[in-house]
Formats: sequence, C-alpha cells, structure tokens
Amino acid sequence: MSDPFSRAALEASDPAGMLADVLGQPHQYEDALWRVQSAGLEQRDLPGGLVVCGMGGSAIGGDLALAALGDRASRPIRTVRDYGLFSWAAADTLVLCASYSGDTEETLACFEAAGIAGAPRVALTTGGRLAEHAREEGVPVIGVPSGMRPRAAVAYMTVAAIECAALCGAALPMHAELDAASQALRELAEEWGPDSPPDSEAKRIAIGLQGMLPVIHGAGSTAAPARRWKTQLNENAERPAFVSLLPEANHNELMGWKGDAAGPICGVFLEDADQHPRMGRRFELTASALESAGACTLRARARGETRLARVLSLVLLGDLVSIYLAVLEGVDPSATGAIERFKVELDLA
Repeated sequence: MSDPFSRAALEASDPAGMLADVLGQPHQYEDALWRVQSAGLEQRDLPGGLVVCGMGGSAIGGDLALAALGDRASRPIRTVRDYGLFSWAAADTLVLCASYSGDTEETLACFEAAGIAGAPRVALTTGGRLAEHAREEGVPVIGVPSGMRPRAAVAYMTVAAIECAALCGAALPMHAELDAASQALRELAEEWGPDSPPDSEAKRIAIGLQGMLPVIHGAGSTAAPARRWKTQLNENAERPAFVSLLPEANHNELMGWKGDAAGPICGVFLEDADQHPRMGRRFELTASALESAGACTLRARARGETRLARVLSLVLLGDLVSIYLAVLEGVDPSATGAIERFKVELDLA
C-alpha cells in the first residue's frame, strides 16, 4: 500500500508549498519579533487596551494573543471582524489594523474609523492601500513577508498582537517565552512533519477526519486554536467545519446530539492540562455524548511548558492536519477559488 503522505504525494497536492510555510512557523515567530521591534513603535500607557482589526487569517492573531496571555492580560484585548470599531474605542485605545494584502475593505474601514476616533494606530501588512494610507498619516507599519497565503502568516499576526499588547500596557513582554516556544515548535515540526511515521498525531487525526464533518471543541486557552482549526480546515482542506466551545455547549448544543442527527460528524477535542479542573470532566462527558449519538471523536492535547507554547503547538498541529487532510481529499491547500469569486461578485453588486 502506498504512503498517502509520501513526499511525492505531498508535492503533487501542494504545488504552491503551503506545507513549507507551516513547517517554517518556528522561525517565523522569531522573524516576526524582529520585525515588530524594527518598526519603531512607541511605548504608551493606554487604559483602553488593544483592539485588533482584521479578517480571516489576519484577525486570528488577536485571538491567539489573548489565548496565550490568559489572565496575564491586565487590560482589554479585543478582536474586530467588521467594518467598524467598538463604540468605546478612542484615544486611550491602541488599534492594530492587520491585513496581509493591505486591501481588505473591512480593515481599511476600521483604520479610517480609528483615525476619526483619535485612537493611536499601527498597521500590520505587506503593503497595499493600508500601508499607503498609514504612511501618508504617519502611522507606523509592521512589515510582513510577501509571497505567502494570508492564513500562512499566522506567526506574524500573533506576535504583532502580543507585542502591541505589551506596548500599550495591556500585558508584559513575552520575548523569552517566544524564544522558548519557537524551539519547542521545531521539535514538534519534526515529530508531526512529512517524514514522521504514518501514525504520528497530525497524520492520524487527518485520516480520522477523512469524509467527516469536523466539529472542533475548545475551552479557555484552546478556544482560539479551535477557531484556527476550523478556518484552516475550511480553506486548506475545503471542508465544512464548525467550532463548539465548552462549557457553553454543555448548556444547549448537547441537546442536538441525537442518534438520528449525528451523521458523518467527528468531534475533535483540543485540551490543555492547565485548564480548569472541571473542564477535563466536561471534555470526557461531551465526547461520550457524541459517541453515543454515533459520531466519532478525536482528542488532541496542547504541548509545551508555557501557556504560549501550548497555544502555538495546537496552531501548528491543526495547520498540519488541514494540509494532510487536503492531500487525502486531493485538494490543493493553497487554492481560494470560492473566496476570490465571492470578492468579484461583491465588487459587482
């Protein structure tokens, strides 16, 4: 039987090299820190905290930054995926506008709204209109390497959000933790990478998800990684996928799991040993409820010595799972045809 994850199979299914970008994440976190530090950002004391404006892969950095900080965040850190800011965002709030292309219309609208509100701004982009407007208005720009799919730039988006949180007084710097996490991710990239055994965790989960509709369950520190898994499965593997967050799902969604309603669904549970003691029991019982309804279940546990490392380990694992599943399904993980067609139709409306 041929290896579905052989180098030849991977290269045939991934002509644009999305896998290489994912395996490059350990280095990208280090490069991202250097890029933020080179942008000449000003340290400010801003009681309003940080707002990250973006869409898709450019917005997830705000979610992951907050997940990594947890209760160490001393001021609000919010993510906006829309055309406007929170009504309270004003001169005491740092607004990070993140758009890989620099042309995301929702983010450009937020950039303008933040300027009108008098909020200090930072642009995070490869260029486009966002960089152009930022430079015209004297707003600092954090540069991101071009040539990647926006969703593959997750390291740059996450580090920028973490650093901006520190710069506005919403959190302490995490430079040492980022360095340690990068080293831990190098080891995990080898453990889960293309040369790993067929039963390695990333490949095993991908095989388990073949032909399934995944429902990714997260809680606390794994909620943002669960969202990342969902969107990566959507874009890379072209598969519908959904997110379910505990403990909330135990108060409503549980009623929907019936034997005649489950279908080809697979519940994926992202767990962290440092979660609330009761959360482990909730994961166990929720998985049991899904199995009783006829759904399959898969479990994944965050890896690492720090909260940051554990969050980033789940990002790496989910990204690899999505690419391996794309290979199994015969899908190009870099293609975005449906999204591009929608943008054209939106412009024609």
